[in-house]
Amino acid sequence: VKRLPAYEALDGRRAERPRFWPRYSQKKEKKAMKRKRSAKIWAVLAEWGVITLGTAIVAAAVFFFLVPSRLSVGSVSGLAIVLANFIPLPVSAITMALNVLFLVLGFLLIGGEFGAKTVYTSILLPLLLGVLERLFPNNGSIMSDQFLDMLCYTMLVSLGLALLFVRNASSGGLDIAAKILNRYFHLELGAALAAAGMVVALSSAFVYDAKTVVLSVIGTYLGGIVLDHFIFGMNTKKKVCILSGRIEEIRRFVIEELHSGATLYEAVGAYDYARRRELAVIVNKAEYARLMGFLAQVDKDAFVTVYTVHEMFYRPKPAQGPGKKA
Repeated sequence: VKRLPAYEALDGRRAERPRFWPRYSQKKEKKAMKRKRSAKIWAVLAEWGVITLGTAIVAAAVFFFLVPSRLSVGSVSGLAIVLANFIPLPVSAITMALNVLFLVLGFLLIGGEFGAKTVYTSILLPLLLGVLERLFPNNGSIMSDQFLDMLCYTMLVSLGLALLFVRNASSGGLDIAAKILNRYFHLELGAALAAAGMVVALSSAFVYDAKTVVLSVIGTYLGGIVLDHFIFGMNTKKKVCILSGRIEEIRRFVIEELHSGATLYEAVGAYDYARRRELAVIVNKAEYARLMGFLAQVDKDAFVTVYTVHEMFYRPKPAQGPGKKA
């Protein structure tokens, strides 16, 4: 490689460029690629770590609250609790057999619509249950009350499932059964999952008393509600649409005080064809309270509609000071 000529430094001294400039550039590129690979590896490890944690939480909820209370809340583990009355095997072994059966049926009937994450959690859950059975062989009801056990199970298992769902994973089992029902009976996926869960809950009627059956059904119903809250409720925002004669003041308040973006639309009244500007903004709970308080002061006659927003996908804009153009 030819040596590059010297050049004048800013302070007047003679200086030289690096002797092998192309090689120096290649080293920088290699370091950047190494950092990217390292970041990807850590991202993968974090994702699988969250999936493992979510599965462990589900296993703990099943072992400490569902098994001792003999509740058959809609899940493969609930079905395993019922079958344990007829099959002389621990709940973990029956859960493993059922999960493997559903995985095989899934591959045969619907192909590979579920990926490695579902296979991983389907195998890991019964393995963790088996470990807990070894560690706590005389496990009994912590709350000493079926109803409280059902509530604790619902809260804990919903937290674990939420961690799985946000990572695009599931606990397998009934999720696969729901996909089969969706494929061949054209049921919506949510309805198919609810139907499968209710069938499992009602199956406890073959073994247990009416109280256990009712609590199993209630637990199955509450589980869906609590799970939705964990997934969607934490990030719920409000979309506020405002029609007002003082829209410019409201726009400045949103931009300068709430530091939020907004969108302006031109609206035409159907009664008198009057043209007005409508402002739409999405805010969190604290910002919503401030905005409504400001509207009450500025324009009590403003026409306001409010919607609940569960998710947003956007690329944040860089912060801009006054007078700066994009």
